Amino acid sequence: MKIQNIDAYQIYDSRGFPTLEVELELENGIKACGLVPSGASTGQFEALELRDGDMKRFRGKSVFKAIANVREEIAPALMGKSVFEQRANDELMIALDGTENKSRLGANAILGVSMAMAKAAAIARDQALFEYLGNGEGNLIPLNEIQILGGGAHAGWATDIQDFLVIAVGAKSYEETLEITHNIYHAAGELMKKLGKCVGIADEGGWWPDYKNNEEPFEVLLEAIKMAGYEPGRDVAISLDIAASDLYDGTNYSFKLEGKTFSPDEFYDLMAAWCNKYPIISIEDPFADTDFNNWKRFQKEFGSKVQIIGDDLFTTNIKRIEQGIEQELANSVLIKLNQIGSVSETLDAINVTQQAGWLPVVSARSGETEDAFICHLAVATNAGQLKVGSFARSERQVKWNENLRIQRKLGAKARFLGAELYRKILRLD
Repeated sequence: MKIQNIDAYQIYDSRGFPTLEVELELENGIKACGLVPSGASTGQFEALELRDGDMKRFRGKSVFKAIANVREEIAPALMGKSVFEQRANDELMIALDGTENKSRLGANAILGVSMAMAKAAAIARDQALFEYLGNGEGNLIPLNEIQILGGGAHAGWATDIQDFLVIAVGAKSYEETLEITHNIYHAAGELMKKLGKCVGIADEGGWWPDYKNNEEPFEVLLEAIKMAGYEPGRDVAISLDIAASDLYDGTNYSFKLEGKTFSPDEFYDLMAAWCNKYPIISIEDPFADTDFNNWKRFQKEFGSKVQIIGDDLFTTNIKRIEQGIEQELANSVLIKLNQIGSVSETLDAINVTQQAGWLPVVSARSGETEDAFICHLAVATNAGQLKVGSFARSERQVKWNENLRIQRKLGAKARFLGAELYRKILRLD
């Protein structure tokens, strides 16, 4: 099962921006493709997504340099290699790049090949991708974290907070998480339209709001949960993605919507007040990726009550995750394939997170494709959680639907823990 050919092409993500599709072919004719997502709100420590920067073509967003790197450097280096040597082949590409953040060849070039290689290997072994990635040990269907209201970089800064999401903590099955979310999503849309607060659909499928401040969305979300027939905090909890690095200038935090500036201490008090006031079970990037003091304080005060997720803080980087574990900065890590740039490194990042007793949350990007790789990744590693965006737009729904297919394939082996998985880090009653 040796690699015979690798090629790459420019395709388009869910925002209409160019991205990479890599096609890998084995000597027996098996073919597989890896489609690379792209983020809008990116952390400064992420691996580099290589774009051409030619403003005359696709406003500088084209990826022809990355494509050339696949064809001219990566493909020759991997030709004739066993497709089953995922780690060795990933390491070969990383060494070929030779930079700390994959900036020479591009993390998008390396990741596209890495994803296609894993898919081809699974097909060659007549396995589902989750079976191959998890060596047959993955069977946990993830609890969904689903956006209802978009904000920040995902919705033209309609709110300073990037995501208002729900987690169906009362659901007893994966299907029930989808039903609960369906009801809340559409109730929220009806309520916002009635109030004249809905502009449209944000990048990740959530409602694009029109609010005067950053507290108003909480009231609308709570009312939508009740309208849908659920009890906030018992059936459904709130999850937030603050994306605080986007609000921080190195000295203070700012809310453009309200024209307010906060010192780090004041911003800490605001995050604490929200977690005490509202049924929040999960909060992502409540502070900037360099504001370690607030991360430490927050973990100490809320770490037994709230899932505290590091995204920009960690960027799926193993060294940064290990640093966060050592310093007790959080209790959960957002996992994004393209932040680190290869399948092997992503698997390692999940393993390090789990070995520390922390919870991984496998995540999509705002610029997504029709590829459902992350669903298989979540199940393969028994990660337990999946964040894809909202309950609308086909690039989102393809992921939720793929989980249903994986569950059917697993049959009686499939497990669903729901909110029970939080007991690893939270003292839930």
